[in-house]
Amino acid sequence: MWSDTDRSARQHRKGTGDQRSDFERDRDRILYSSAFHRLAGITQIVRAGEANVFHTRQQHTIKVAQVGRRLAQKLVREQAKAAAFRGLDPEVVEAACLAHDLGHPPFGHIGEHTLDELVIRHDDDGFEGNAQSFRILTKLAIRFPDADGMDLTRATLAASLKYPWYRQKTGKQARKWSAYQSEADDFQFARAFHQHAEKTLEAELMDWADDVAYSVHDLEDFHRCNALPWQKVFAEKDKIIDHAMGGSKDPVRRVALTEAYNRLKEFLDGTYSILLSEPYEGAREQREQLRRLTSTLIGKYIGAISINDNPSQEKAVKFDEDLVNEVQILKQITRDYIIGSPTLAAQQHGQKKIITDLYDALTSHPHNPDGYPPFLPVRLRYLRPIAGTSPARFVADCIASLSESEAIALHSRLTGAATGSVLDPIVR
Repeated sequence: MWSDTDRSARQHRKGTGDQRSDFERDRDRILYSSAFHRLAGITQIVRAGEANVFHTRQQHTIKVAQVGRRLAQKLVREQAKAAAFRGLDPEVVEAACLAHDLGHPPFGHIGEHTLDELVIRHDDDGFEGNAQSFRILTKLAIRFPDADGMDLTRATLAASLKYPWYRQKTGKQARKWSAYQSEADDFQFARAFHQHAEKTLEAELMDWADDVAYSVHDLEDFHRCNALPWQKVFAEKDKIIDHAMGGSKDPVRRVALTEAYNRLKEFLDGTYSILLSEPYEGAREQREQLRRLTSTLIGKYIGAISINDNPSQEKAVKFDEDLVNEVQILKQITRDYIIGSPTLAAQQHGQKKIITDLYDALTSHPHNPDGYPPFLPVRLRYLRPIAGTSPARFVADCIASLSESEAIALHSRLTGAATGSVLDPIVR
């Protein structure tokens, strides 16, 4: 189905050849980008820098990339013919995993939702972290003097599209999307051989690696800091399943989620009952058991996905629905007992105000003839002239390019909360 020329094509054909393959060069360009470096200062769930026990967005991304690569290698070994037909290279999967969260703004999902509420008033595409990631790869990243973006191959760009469509007015496409209209040419290039709305095989593997890492590693973080009330988790089955149903009344779905919950409870409360019943203090035995627990779960869920070897079907993968349901329950536990906590909600309330104040400052202040306010950090000024950029998109690009510490420092200076030093540029 695929030729190397199709998959390895680049729009701008930038860069000289070396010992690396085309897909290896993609992976390295993303890894060494400023956008990837910034993720070390971006929230996963708890604010970056709050405590070393919590994953940053960058640490999460590195683990997603590791899971994605191993999953791809496994499928290449086990289903070589189907992998060749659908197009599968571990380098592409790892590159897409490294790229999947580049567009997340400061403060994670609360920053994303706040920017969408602000931008949608003036730009119908609003703001979405996945679409911003694609915009970084194709427009905002600086790599060459005469071309925007990283000039990645078609395969890697397609693999980075977790939601391969533009924003729509209704349905799932109104909640999640992976490209703005300003990147229509890049989107069409990436999806030239996919005249349907299904993800590519490599994008499916990236997406599943993200789910596996998120469901397991975030629980590990919150167990380490004794924030997970396991006795409540084991006692509140109906509540967890009700929330995981997401409003659905499907009795078959409820039975499947109930069975998934029961399997997890039997595994966790059986094999790891001592670990989960005692306060975590970092003792050697606790650390060993926790490592074994997370390794066991990740190994198990890597086996949940296989390549769809039916050439007549557009869907590239098949899932073991029992394992998918277990991951859904693990993610719901994090949502119910961590993301829904009042302390995190209070923190997010303040973070939303920071994003809103920065947006208001950047939009309300008169711009100079070059198209940006005079207080805009130098590093961000190149964003204004980019083709297809609306004023609202420009401001969103600026804010989404900040780390959380930079956003807080810039906000403090612009609001007068802290004058700072004229010798400190804040954003370097």
